[in-house]
Amino acid sequence: MAEALRMLYAVLLVVSGVASICGNVLLLLMLLLYKELRADTLGLTLSFSLSDLALGLSTIPFGAHNSLTWPARYPSEGALCQGSGFIFLLLQTSSIHSLAWATVDKFTEICFALTYRNIWTAGRSRVVLVVVWSFCLLNAVLPLLGFGSYTYSESRFLCCPSFTPDNRYFVVLWMLAGIVAPILTMCSLYGYIVYVARKQARRGTFMCNELHCFYVPANNYLRSSIVMVTTSVCLLVCWLPYISVCLYETFSGQQSPAVTSALSAWLVLTSAALNPWITCMTQT
Repeated sequence: MAEALRMLYAVLLVVSGVASICGNVLLLLMLLLYKELRADTLGLTLSFSLSDLALGLSTIPFGAHNSLTWPARYPSEGALCQGSGFIFLLLQTSSIHSLAWATVDKFTEICFALTYRNIWTAGRSRVVLVVVWSFCLLNAVLPLLGFGSYTYSESRFLCCPSFTPDNRYFVVLWMLAGIVAPILTMCSLYGYIVYVARKQARRGTFMCNELHCFYVPANNYLRSSIVMVTTSVCLLVCWLPYISVCLYETFSGQQSPAVTSALSAWLVLTSAALNPWITCMTQT
């Protein structure tokens, strides 16, 4: 990769890292200062926010440093590369899964409002959190045990899973269960919420309190629909190139162009900066 492109990649990573740190710290401060924002599912919000914050403090600076110090590289078998790859995969998977379950929580609150408190209890939320992190830990540990492997990618400037034909079973398992399934779940739930919102907008609604009833304008529902559509588009833009590149390398046995590989990795890391703003838009 040309020096100018490496410098641009480093700058983009720095911008994404700063945005990730600032956005997630702001979200955590809001949760700390405003008790009304806390719910029984607070743990899910904390889970993906802390995962994204850790990505902004660890993996993103690591990639920026490597792109600036090229051609220096790390031996794939070394403890630093193996540990970095483990942290990258763990945080990446925990972030997307925690965000997916937070979306399920929001969907339940909207579509099953009368029974929501009975469905999402504090105890069940903790169980979901334990299952999510157990699954993510298992995925991240498997390459260390020989099912898959971590290697230094010279085009991404990161230690990450090895996307080669020899590791195709691990890559397919991780991609389908760890990445594709939660993204499809979120987009499907957002799509249904948009359908309900548009249907409600055409019918109109009266909301009542202790004093009087008032009409809810259709624009309120349409505005919510725009937020959901934007969120789905952001998810797909950030993740589809990465998924496509990784599967191409895994099944073809060939390396993607360096620029394509680096761009897809940057988009995925940028999702850590977008997630807190997605949360602010969809949870309010």
